[in-house]
This record gives sequence, C-alpha cells and structure tokens, in this order.
Amino acid sequence: MTQLKCSAETCMYNDQHYCCKGEIQIEGKDAKQKRGTCCGSFRERTSDTATNSVGHASRNIEVGCEAEKCTFNKNCKCTAQEIGIGGSHACHCDETECCSFECKC
Repeated sequence: MTQLKCSAETCMYNDQHYCCKGEIQIEGKDAKQKRGTCCGSFRERTSDTATNSVGHASRNIEVGCEAEKCTFNKNCKCTAQEIGIGGSHACHCDETECCSFECKC
C-alpha cells in the first residue's frame, strides 16, 4: 500500500489530510507532467454530504493509476511508497493532481 497525504481539503473523503475512501484512482493516461494528472476519486464536500457514508481515514491506501508515463505505475497500480494529492481548494477532480508523478519519458 501507498502512504497518502492529501491536500484536497474540499474532498468529501479528506479527513485531516488522510483519505476515508479506501482506494483512489489517479487519472491522466497521457500525462507528461503532474498537472496532467488528477484524483479521479475526488468528490466535492458539500453541506449535503453525509459524513457517515465514508470509511475511516487511513494514511495507507490502494492507489490505482492510469498515468502510463509515470515511473511509479506498474500494471495500473501506484508503486510509490508515498504520494501526495494537490488541490487544496478544488471543486472538481480536474483541479487536483498527483504531486508525486514522475515522467519516465
């Protein structure tokens, strides 16, 4: 499992920079830079969001990865020991990014 630190504080799964979802998906199949990636699991926190519908916050999480050019992507799974998700004021997944993306190109 990968250690995750998430700065997307507006995500309904974010609990003190840890994720309550259990697993996340990094998107950006053709990304060559981290800004070409995003957390596809991001869901904006609203006043209607039911906090009891999500799991417990965890530092270790399964990370699926579609970023084919990332050095940490092995068979669509992230193999980095630690990643960060950026997008502290995101309202949509496109406003997030995998801060640990490293292009193997």
